[in-house]
Amino acid sequence: MLLVVNANNTNTKFSIYDGDTAVGEWRQHTSAMRTGDEHAVWLLQLMEIEGIDRKAIDDAIIATVVPQALFNLRRLCTRYLNCTPLVLGEEGVELGIEVRATPPVGADRIANTVGAGVLFPGQAAVVVDIGTATTFDVVDGQGNYVGGVIAPGINLSLEALHNATTLLPRIVVQRPDRVIGTNTVACMHSGVFWGYVGLMEGIISRIETEFGGPMLVIATGGLAPVFEGATNVIAHTVPDITMRGLLEIHRRSRGL
Repeated sequence: MLLVVNANNTNTKFSIYDGDTAVGEWRQHTSAMRTGDEHAVWLLQLMEIEGIDRKAIDDAIIATVVPQALFNLRRLCTRYLNCTPLVLGEEGVELGIEVRATPPVGADRIANTVGAGVLFPGQAAVVVDIGTATTFDVVDGQGNYVGGVIAPGINLSLEALHNATTLLPRIVVQRPDRVIGTNTVACMHSGVFWGYVGLMEGIISRIETEFGGPMLVIATGGLAPVFEGATNVIAHTVPDITMRGLLEIHRRSRGL
């Protein structure tokens, strides 16, 4: 079995795959201060609850956009799972695609690109990852990464709005019933929700114009389900596209 780790700015996701099937999935808050021992105490207990024997893990792959977290994630694998993990961006990792952009490109964005190519082969696509940042990854019909867009994340915007004003409260993202709000909180919900719908629709339209044709739009990330059904530009919501991409990169790198 394979341990797949994706460490993003807010959360780190751990998935265990038996072939193509995820038999365990867990998240923890990303912290560069968390030691390999602490990772192990947390993860091995969750594996035990699911009935997964740690001795069944024979390999691992790690992607991270938080370089300071890598040492302890690697130590988790080498000390407690008896395997030397592949690390996206290091020597020996075979992506199987071209990255037509000036490096560095975020490991999660590369994994999103590979995942899109595997799940939707032969289709030009845009992967909209709605997380700490809202990113748009542009994938051509051959599965190559050709560039993208990075915008501030929704929660970052909400936090900035709260911190920079005296009277506006901290709120969570949710879809409002109406566009026109009749109180402060309703106005904020409408502004952030429909504002980001407009952001996605506008950027995707411009990407398609520049790319030269319609593209398949795939949403992923922690907040993607909030926007499901809110706009017809999003064709699919695929929560695990990043992990599927890492699974494929592992296969290509190990010659499986």
